[in-house]
Amino acid sequence: MKKLLFIAAAIIAISCTPKVKEFKEISRMQSPDGGLEVCVGISDKGEPVYSLSRKGEEVILPSRLGYTLMDGRSLNRGFKPLSVSPVQEKDETWNPVWGEESEIRNHYKEMSVTFDKEDGIVMRVAFRLYDEGLAFRYEFPMENKLTYFNIKEEVTEFAMTGDHTAWWIPGDYDTQEYNYSETRLSGISKQMEKMRIYNASQTGFSRTGVQTALQMKTDGGLYINIHEAAVLNYPTANLNLDPRTLTFRTWLTPDAEGIKGRLQAPCVSPWRTVMVVDDARKVLSSRLILNLNEPCCIEDVSWIHPVKYMGVWWEMITGKTHWSYTSDVPSIQLGVTDYSSLTPHGYHGATTENVKRYIDFAAENGFDAVLVEGWNEGWEDWFGCQKDYVFDFVSPYPDFDLAGLNEYAHSKGLKLIMHHETSSSTVNYERHMEEAYSLMNRYGYDAVKSGYVGNIIPYGEHHYSQPIINHYHYAVTEAAKHHIMVNAHEAVRPTGLCRTWPNMIGNESAMGTEFRGEIHPGHTAILPFTRLQGGPMDYTPGIFEADLAVMNPNDPQKMQITIANQLALYVVMYSPLQMAADLPEHYAKHMDAFQFIKDVALDWEKSVYLLAEPGAYIVTARKEKAAEGRWFIGGVTDESAREVSFPLDFLDSGKTYTATIYADAPEASGVLDKPEAPYNPQAYVITEKEVSASDSLSLRMAPAGGFAVSLKAK
Repeated sequence: MKKLLFIAAAIIAISCTPKVKEFKEISRMQSPDGGLEVCVGISDKGEPVYSLSRKGEEVILPSRLGYTLMDGRSLNRGFKPLSVSPVQEKDETWNPVWGEESEIRNHYKEMSVTFDKEDGIVMRVAFRLYDEGLAFRYEFPMENKLTYFNIKEEVTEFAMTGDHTAWWIPGDYDTQEYNYSETRLSGISKQMEKMRIYNASQTGFSRTGVQTALQMKTDGGLYINIHEAAVLNYPTANLNLDPRTLTFRTWLTPDAEGIKGRLQAPCVSPWRTVMVVDDARKVLSSRLILNLNEPCCIEDVSWIHPVKYMGVWWEMITGKTHWSYTSDVPSIQLGVTDYSSLTPHGYHGATTENVKRYIDFAAENGFDAVLVEGWNEGWEDWFGCQKDYVFDFVSPYPDFDLAGLNEYAHSKGLKLIMHHETSSSTVNYERHMEEAYSLMNRYGYDAVKSGYVGNIIPYGEHHYSQPIINHYHYAVTEAAKHHIMVNAHEAVRPTGLCRTWPNMIGNESAMGTEFRGEIHPGHTAILPFTRLQGGPMDYTPGIFEADLAVMNPNDPQKMQITIANQLALYVVMYSPLQMAADLPEHYAKHMDAFQFIKDVALDWEKSVYLLAEPGAYIVTARKEKAAEGRWFIGGVTDESAREVSFPLDFLDSGKTYTATIYADAPEASGVLDKPEAPYNPQAYVITEKEVSASDSLSLRMAPAGGFAVSLKAK
């Protein structure tokens, strides 16, 4: 949902962090292929230090590790090295329940270095080195004078070797709903001032605070990605950049009392990750973040499945209809007002009749489910009122036949997707969660879209603070007990936990389609490098009518897309949960193009990344995980038109395929205010040709356009 932006009253600049000049080496370790090397040491002040190099070239200069605590103690200096574990190598493969491939290799070397202080405090740092990157985390063993402690700051550093190009969004405690900026590191501050986006909750950030995943590129052509994995019982990290030393320092999200983590030994931090590769396509193919999470802990996963769905949602986003049943009753108090005695305002979207219309269209076109928002009591005053109790998640409006619609959907071979907007009252959601999930079981719902719009209740908490991170995890684990899949919106960005809990079938946590005309061209060509590194996104693609005034004359926005671009997103933006987000009547006008959405798979045997450059273009091919084994290709571009060519050598040799190509027409353009390419988002052409593994395809993408290809063996 829309974020609330404020001009911060004050921006606190971080103090200059001098670079580590000298340190004593303790140990070093190479990646399995020998390309990366991490060195661990300690400075003359007793500061734990690490550095990272690739083929002899420095990537991360000597950087400090550790913490400062709320009670004044420091866990970033005064240490001595106590022990170093032997380097061990692990090489395994595992099979995701769903994913971009059916088998993932987890190959790394690992070691740990234990530091202690004279007062008996022990801190261990575990390192894993993959061929494509480094991961490390802090571990506090039980045998320790430090048992319960509160974090003031985590002072993990990432000292850059140069003024790299970066793709970033501003640091924030509550949202990732921003367009990405592309600047040099030294240009972040200037771009921040130009954007004038400072959240009132960010007063601890400098003007160079950014979020992870942070994608960078060196002048020498290396792609560096800083992120985190397995964030559990711990706040989410941002990064503050010292522009004078080009050193990032971790900046954790505080809780309501300003504490940035309440830990009790034995415990571990999330993994801090630094990916380093020489080809942008290797960023997309990396499974570093997933591999750093624990294996699946759900014994029976037979109930977890990909979902292609439609929904009563886009018409509300665009203002054609509304979530609330009535708009003429101020400050409705749940449990007091009898909705059956009220008169609906005539724009309610979640009516029985309207939902049946979506069910019919979805069933006719082979979909799995229909999402319905605004079905339940409470939408009249749900937002901005800071009410603890808004929704009970079980009481339908009078014009929504809960039992009848479920029966109707099931008779058509479909399921409904439940919607739980919490209005960010996590305490209220937990109060009702068992009853709400039980209702879903009773009516045959097996997936829920939850939402966390607005300021968090309890008051003062942030979407990314430790207590709320724990709430999201609690919701997923409780849902698993009820065999329910979760698609959380406005929640924390995922950090690979879908490996452990594969019922986390989708998340939002980024600027998605609901932002309509605000989304810049190229946005979907950066998200796979950043947001999607930690797990799939419910981006809600498939918009065919880009001129929103067609639905709502009061909304003059025009989306910078083409129809071919929207088709490509089903391949480029991986998710096992994919929505055809537009209205049935808009698809009915373009059923030939809609065929690709009907055909495209959701679960993949293999993925091949053919062409890529962050924020500019991506071309991806995927083979479905099915006996038929069809291939699908998607390509997207930014505001620039592009001619691309790529070989089809990933196809099975000895087979001939019928390629159905959905491409931008020569006159197509999704960019506004470009005289040489007038806005024409609905122009596309569909062609067929026979191809084999020895062939190549050459295709043109219009500005903000793309293409989609389905390949079926003859």
